[in-house]
Amino acid sequence: MSTQSWRETADSLAYMSRDLLAQQSVEHTLERLVQHARDLVDGCEHAGILLVHRHQRVETPAATSDLVVESDRLQGELGEGPCFDAVFHNQSVYRLVDLNQRVTSWPRYAPEARKLGIASMMGLQLYTAAETYAALDLYSSQPQAFTEHAEHVGWLLSSHAAVAVAATRPHGQRHPALQEQPDTAES
Repeated sequence: MSTQSWRETADSLAYMSRDLLAQQSVEHTLERLVQHARDLVDGCEHAGILLVHRHQRVETPAATSDLVVESDRLQGELGEGPCFDAVFHNQSVYRLVDLNQRVTSWPRYAPEARKLGIASMMGLQLYTAAETYAALDLYSSQPQAFTEHAEHVGWLLSSHAAVAVAATRPHGQRHPALQEQPDTAES
């Protein structure tokens, strides 16, 4: 998608919000979300949802391609990466501008991502109430694909999406990965 005016972007996000709210399950909502992300965020070629469970077990419940699933697997295996960090740190967006340059933030993940053909990416927190459940991952094979405008659109999209995911089902019927887990002490 080429850069839209803010009015066109607002119209697209309003349509997306209605579409996400019309879905009958969390799974369908997440599948539609990643399709909308790929279509609405300038530079986005691949999109997915990264969920991190206890003990940092990673799941990808929705992805537009196998590249996303492999990138999520790597981030979970290595315990680092922009999408992985978006789940754990209090920052709305992590943007990697050019993976062809030296990346100091994620020294083990970055070279592996380059091998997958990823040149730039963003990880955006998904919120429900005050809690972070997941990250929206956006990928491009082009360096510097994600501009400041794309970052803002991605952040708006992820904010709308979190509301839609929360509204999809009552709390007790949410996707297991999106349910709050009781804290238990290990012996």
